[in-house]
Amino acid sequence: MELNKNLIVAMLATGISANTFAANDSTNPESVETRRDTLKLSEIVVVGYGKMRRKDITSSITTIQSSDLNQGVYTSPAQLLQGKVPGLTVSNSGDPNAAPSITLRGASTLRTGAAMEPYYIVDGVPGVDLSLVATDDIESIDILRDATATAIYGSKAANGVIIVTTKHGHAGTARVTYNGYMAVESVSKNLDLASAADLRTYAANNGFELTNDMGANVDWQKEVQRTGISHNHNLAVSGGNARSGYNVSLNYLNHEGIIRSSEMERFGARALAHSKVLKDHLQLSLGVNASQTTKKGIEAQEQGISVTDAMVYYSPCQAVRNDDGTWTESTSTTQYYNPLSMINEDTRQTVYRRMQLTGKADLNLLKDLTWTAQYSYMYDQNVLSEYHSTKSQIVKNNGQATRSTYMNNKEVFETFANYNHSFPGYHRVGAMIGYSWEQTNQDDGFGLTVKDFYNDAVKYYNLSYANKIDGMDGVESGAESTLRMISFYGRLNYSYASRYNFQATLRRDGSSAFGKNNRWATFPSVSAAWRIGEEEFIRNLGIFSDLKLRVGYGVSGNSLGFDAYSARRTYGVSGWFQYTDENGVTTDKHTLAATNNANPNLKWERTGMFNIGVDFGFFNSRLTGTIEYYDKRTSDLIYYYPVSTNRYPYGTMTANVGDISNRGIELTINAIPVQNDDWQWTTTLNLSHNRNRVEKLSNAAFSVKYQDLGYPWIAGNTNVAVQRLMEGCPIGQFYTYEFAGHDENGISQFWVHDPATGKRTGEKTIKPEDTDRTKTGSAQPKLTLGWTNNLSYKNWTLNLFFQGMFGNKIFNALRAQYNSVTLIKQGKNVLREALTNQNYGDVNSQSPSDRYIENGSFMRLSSMTLSYNFGKLKGWVDNLSVYATCNNVFTLTSYKGADPEVSLGGLTPGIDWRKDYYPHTRTFMFGMKVSF
Repeated sequence: MELNKNLIVAMLATGISANTFAANDSTNPESVETRRDTLKLSEIVVVGYGKMRRKDITSSITTIQSSDLNQGVYTSPAQLLQGKVPGLTVSNSGDPNAAPSITLRGASTLRTGAAMEPYYIVDGVPGVDLSLVATDDIESIDILRDATATAIYGSKAANGVIIVTTKHGHAGTARVTYNGYMAVESVSKNLDLASAADLRTYAANNGFELTNDMGANVDWQKEVQRTGISHNHNLAVSGGNARSGYNVSLNYLNHEGIIRSSEMERFGARALAHSKVLKDHLQLSLGVNASQTTKKGIEAQEQGISVTDAMVYYSPCQAVRNDDGTWTESTSTTQYYNPLSMINEDTRQTVYRRMQLTGKADLNLLKDLTWTAQYSYMYDQNVLSEYHSTKSQIVKNNGQATRSTYMNNKEVFETFANYNHSFPGYHRVGAMIGYSWEQTNQDDGFGLTVKDFYNDAVKYYNLSYANKIDGMDGVESGAESTLRMISFYGRLNYSYASRYNFQATLRRDGSSAFGKNNRWATFPSVSAAWRIGEEEFIRNLGIFSDLKLRVGYGVSGNSLGFDAYSARRTYGVSGWFQYTDENGVTTDKHTLAATNNANPNLKWERTGMFNIGVDFGFFNSRLTGTIEYYDKRTSDLIYYYPVSTNRYPYGTMTANVGDISNRGIELTINAIPVQNDDWQWTTTLNLSHNRNRVEKLSNAAFSVKYQDLGYPWIAGNTNVAVQRLMEGCPIGQFYTYEFAGHDENGISQFWVHDPATGKRTGEKTIKPEDTDRTKTGSAQPKLTLGWTNNLSYKNWTLNLFFQGMFGNKIFNALRAQYNSVTLIKQGKNVLREALTNQNYGDVNSQSPSDRYIENGSFMRLSSMTLSYNFGKLKGWVDNLSVYATCNNVFTLTSYKGADPEVSLGGLTPGIDWRKDYYPHTRTFMFGMKVSF
């Protein structure tokens, strides 16, 4: 019998013999399906410090191949996973310089930034900056979702682990691959603002004259926006022979934002090579990665110093420029700046340089024993340059320039051994033991601010041209720190006939970031899997093609976001005093004050997670899926608590106090509804539900009843928060006034609440107190959805990807601010709805209440891609395909803002902010992939 050559190669790669395949092939009409099932179950999955067969996995791990990643103008690999992984919530922005917010199975810390994100591993190297990885260089991404999978990474794995595997060279002739696209971006939806005619009519009807009326009719959104042109190019060369392989790639990306002057440009280079020596017992690998990213940004501060905020509030009755060519300005109107002035006269640029060197050795000591040693050195430098010209409306210092540079470096050395042995019969045993050493040096740098230039010719390129500097106040400096961590870890696996699988891991971490009494912590896990589908009583049912039960419990930690001084007492500059020496000479000297209290008992946050999952398959695996339940509980949460300065030198203490929980259920379904010689339709649906809850915020030593968060800077209400962090509620709990309609004078009023019970008294007031605020909804979604469809006909493929989020609330800060008709009398603009929905003279119309807390549910056709594969062309092109993609095709939602996709990360999720509002875009891409 003649076997398909490609199938034999695939079977050898996954450890399946051709004889086994042949035995199953001769007379079985389901042999094709059986082969597919076998190959899928034998798929190799990347786990911590090793690889395993899919059917032996006891943990919750999702693998996404490069062909299944999202298609679009993306600047971060995290964006490729949006909607693809159950439990992984990714929120994007239209800003090319903004990082996406990403959480896995709910927030499990009260610290923001890296402390809330998953831990990233690239080609086995932990803690790699993802900006070093071009999306075209990615082979696959493995997402470790439960603690039994992540505990092997110990103190950095509480938020999950994302392992990126890049493309490597393989045996064969040299292969050249080019992938490139061009994209056109435009605003998907703008705010509906009042026009100049609307404002003039409104003023006439209400008997007042408009301030700043120059007789113009300007659409400031159109003036500030543009059509963004982006393009990406990736050129890779790979090849090798039986003993060596290499892959070299160059990448260039230019992403032009739809707001003028916002842009991101990145150059990247990557080279990986490996070779076998010592009669193929030793494989040596070397890698060099480098990138330079230049981000040009716009002003996005509070108090109106924001380009996108100004394009909303700046009056359409006011011209762009005065008759003499200068930018229009109104100094009598507070927090009021010409947005085009800020774009042209207030510029900023940040250059990020990243480099990574890696070396790895894999030695086959025995047939089943491999020893690995790897070293990585990572270096980065960030250079910020900012210039406010002599015409700036926000910094009037006759020109002001700032430049700063900061450098960081990180070294990681790891060595581990893997032993895998199959005993006669059905027994398979695996063991791994390892050691890790890591050192990070950060915040080595300084900066300088100077002012008073003769002209704007040199901007920030020559600071010596300035005439003034504010003494030492014009100098900034970092506090270089060194953070070290060492770890010991191990894993044991046992499998009986690949039917009963057991796994246990243990990691012991020590870090200099924590208090001297708690430098070490242990992170264990244990899990098991039962392939019930292999039992005779299940096989005889003839229903399941696969059925597997997994259960496990593990503990991981969270040390991300700390530095060497987190648990130590530190002092810093606090001001100035005049010092007179013995000669009577008086000079200014810095005063020093405490900036952090020592806490020798500060320790790790610990996250324990119980996970139970069922993998199933029907109809010869034409329908497969997974359902998971998890209970994730974090203790010893680190927060910043107020303390008495009579006892401590500083007013807050970093301490372990809080608890937080996340419970959820996740469902993934994969199906092949249609499959024949010409047509194929594959579909994948994932649904996730998570319930987040802050269980505890206080203990006997450190206590706080609640923490007000989320100050959206609404006019007249700058000190009013819209969220509250408190026990028994999720992160993102809205806590606002309750709107109660209008009084007899047309003034917005609110329900009064009893200060003792918090319940409504039945009274209404136009002057609400802080005690009148109450729970008014949660930013946490009740359900998230991702649905991918691939329809193929011969060489044509259509991909449709839907994304959805349901049951969450959004505080629409833009709508709250610009529903105030009092802004019109001040010379500013408002939303068109304010002219009809608000009463003239209503000074409370913009008060942050549940009036502006809206349903954030949406369903979106996130991307649609049509591609055609030409295959080989006349022998000189191995493969050629072209494609066209549209992102953000349409959105179904009742949300009244520009877009319901707002950030769900950090401690204040679900707020549609004013200061950094950046419109979402619709993108049309055209690209090609060709290999020679």
